[in-house]
Amino acid sequence: MVSVTHESLNPTSSTLESDARSMHAGGSVAPGNIAIGVIIGRTSEFFDFFVYAIASVLVFPKLIFPFADPLHGTLLSFLVFALAFIARPIGSFIFMAVDRRYGRGVKLTIALFLLGGSTAAMSFLPGYSEVGVYAIILLAIFRIGQGLALGGAWDGLASLLALNAPTNHRGWYAMIPQLGAPIGFMLASALFAYFVTSLTSADFLDWGWRYPFFCAFAVNVVALFARLRLVATEEFGTLLERHELEPVKMTELLRVHGRDVLIGAFVPLASFATFHLVTVFPLGWVTLYSEQTPGSFLLMEFLGAICGILAIICSGMLADRIGRRNQLAIGAVLIACFAFVAPWLLDGGATGRHIYVVLGFTLLGLSFGQAAGASASRFSQNYRYSGSALVSDLSWLIGAGFAPFVALALSSQFGLVYTSLYLLSGVVCTLVAIFFSKTLETRDN
Repeated sequence: MVSVTHESLNPTSSTLESDARSMHAGGSVAPGNIAIGVIIGRTSEFFDFFVYAIASVLVFPKLIFPFADPLHGTLLSFLVFALAFIARPIGSFIFMAVDRRYGRGVKLTIALFLLGGSTAAMSFLPGYSEVGVYAIILLAIFRIGQGLALGGAWDGLASLLALNAPTNHRGWYAMIPQLGAPIGFMLASALFAYFVTSLTSADFLDWGWRYPFFCAFAVNVVALFARLRLVATEEFGTLLERHELEPVKMTELLRVHGRDVLIGAFVPLASFATFHLVTVFPLGWVTLYSEQTPGSFLLMEFLGAICGILAIICSGMLADRIGRRNQLAIGAVLIACFAFVAPWLLDGGATGRHIYVVLGFTLLGLSFGQAAGASASRFSQNYRYSGSALVSDLSWLIGAGFAPFVALALSSQFGLVYTSLYLLSGVVCTLVAIFFSKTLETRDN
């Protein structure tokens, strides 16, 4: 008599992943292949978020908030922008439970379809003039969907990459996942720059802005297959079996690593505060208060993102030479110096703004390149997967979620000098967190 277990009646992704790993048991996935999968995954996530971020300046104030003046319409759009960062840790809680019960394949598939679907759905948004307040409600729902999905899109591949990295190249491998941010921004800014410069204002607001959103679904499908391929590798399965990349309950994580979560959330704040102050905020400021066209400024930011990529690569080399803590501290100090000149650069005409973008992206890359690695290294291997996800969620929420809104509100009311104060607050948080942190590098060695 053959016994039938509950698991056989209800096959899960975990079972299917185990079968896939058995098929790949004779092969091996090099760190370079892992790196490509990580970069593709992060690029898709940041592309979705930057498509919304750019539209929050160029489209939604006019389409969704036409009843407000340009400044307050942009501020309202930035408030909706922040909803995703509030939803992100909630998404991590939900999808970690899905991961524990049904496996990482199911979790990633649901999360990336939700991410791409939420972004693509925005391309069909009606305007306020057509459906009234329901346009705002729909935008908020889709934005929350992006946040929940991003919380669920945490796949552990960055940790897999770090654990497969040579001991003396931890900083180099830690910077690789961070490359997805500027690449995602470049794709989003290039698409918007093309449509906003090629179309009349009426055509752009009518249909042109919708294409970048619709592209998001295709980008996420490509990213999904790239990531699932790595999830099904023998290396990933081995790490799971050793309990190094398994999800744990958040209550257990906080009980064991509560202090590490708190400190880790503040370590990258200088970087994360800078993140939206060189991408989203200056685009809003230029659109509202300068004669420069949004299309030309987006192209300048595209070039700035290239500088950011080069700086991220340099951060990996520097971190391996001087240590990650020193790298992060130096980056925070440089951002503090940048904060003092930022108001004059932004208010210094086209040349000043271009210097602001290039210098800002460069300093962002030097700091951002090691931000994720610093957070992950605080956790023992059993808790690294869940701990890295939660710390990342909290860092983005505290440091970046409300940055465009706060910076624009303060600078429009009191002057650009208040953007400096916002940046300096992030620098102080980073330096204090580094001071209290004693294990940013030990667990990676």
